[in-house]
Amino acid sequence: MHESRVRSYAHAFPGVFTSAKNELLYSEDGTEYLDFLSGAGTLNYGHNPEPVKQRLIDYLKDDGLTHGLDLVTTAKAGFIDAFTRHVLAPRGLDHRIQFTSPSGTNAVEAALKLARLATGRVPVVAFSGGFHGVSTGALAATGSAHYKQGLYATLPHTVHLPYPDSPLGEFDSLDLLRRLVEDPSSGIEKPAAVLIETVQGEGGVYIAPVEFLRGLREFCDRHGILLIVDDIQAGCGRTGAFFSFERAGIVPDIVTLSKSIGGYGLPMSVVLIKPEYDIWLPGQHNGTFRGNQLAFIAAESVIRHYWADGTDGAFVQEVRAKGRSAEEFLTTALTSRHPVALRGLGLMLGLDFSRAGDVSAAKVSRLCFDAGLIVETCGRADEVLKILPPLTVTEENLRRGLETIVWAVDRLGTDRAAAVVAREKAVAV
Repeated sequence: MHESRVRSYAHAFPGVFTSAKNELLYSEDGTEYLDFLSGAGTLNYGHNPEPVKQRLIDYLKDDGLTHGLDLVTTAKAGFIDAFTRHVLAPRGLDHRIQFTSPSGTNAVEAALKLARLATGRVPVVAFSGGFHGVSTGALAATGSAHYKQGLYATLPHTVHLPYPDSPLGEFDSLDLLRRLVEDPSSGIEKPAAVLIETVQGEGGVYIAPVEFLRGLREFCDRHGILLIVDDIQAGCGRTGAFFSFERAGIVPDIVTLSKSIGGYGLPMSVVLIKPEYDIWLPGQHNGTFRGNQLAFIAAESVIRHYWADGTDGAFVQEVRAKGRSAEEFLTTALTSRHPVALRGLGLMLGLDFSRAGDVSAAKVSRLCFDAGLIVETCGRADEVLKILPPLTVTEENLRRGLETIVWAVDRLGTDRAAAVVAREKAVAV
């Protein structure tokens, strides 16, 4: 094996994959897998979605640009028109669109850099359990120690607060932030920005309450602190609205998007900036691959196909209905019978196995893979099974995947019970 040991998903899901369609993956030996991983949230519209594929083929046949730096192109203009018309305008947003290098972490880097330029201050407030990327600035705001090893001394100024909910329970994060900022002897400089995922993915599928988000918006306004929402995993419809913060009725100063904004699994990242904070000098933040023309074509296609009928259109209603159906099924078939907690919003669901004894999320994931379902773990100790099917998944396959999870938990629970009985018999003898 010539590939580095740094790979991770290949260890969890050993197989050689050859093709995919919608919510299904196929391996070299012909095995079919139901995909509840969705490229870690990159494939909200499934694999090779039909509304996009022919557009890409036609564009390539016509020798359309595939690389364009930040030149003006018809592909980029088409995306900007679709995104402005069908995503920003219906939500009353007038943010400028910045294209960064195509990884989500670079969008976060740009957002933090811009906040520091706009305010003239350096510190950033982030939250425990947050994941924002693994390049230096974004890594400083990421909570997990796993990713920071070897780089602690080089990471820029970031203050981490407890998230409003976590494995340690609920916490009044806003009051702590107030004490740190409003006390001149707190020991910290006023921050340039607060960076938050309104629904944490890698941290274990924790949801920030609406009241907290509204209070945070008001606090940032009062103190001239920029509010940055990282919607890289929770955005593009994942939580039952295009943006995860819509449920709170707030408007962030800066929003980062990546993953599913590329429409077809194509690399693309954007930063949305309130006009008054778009103070960049030309080329002040750049990247050779900030003009992925194929991603522009794909992104325009999915926006016009899925998001053109308003903030509460048919696609949104469908996602919400599937999310409710999934929660109802898991509550009845699983959490009512096992010590497993269910959290989530829309089709971003987490099953917490931290109190389930020997039945761990990792064991459930492995057993599901053997049964033809790909579903990953997350959380501080990989204690949460994270359910991220494509938003376009059929009702039939959504139920099939959930039934596979319930089967795996029941199977592991039965095995554990049998092992206990066997041990007791051995002791008795």
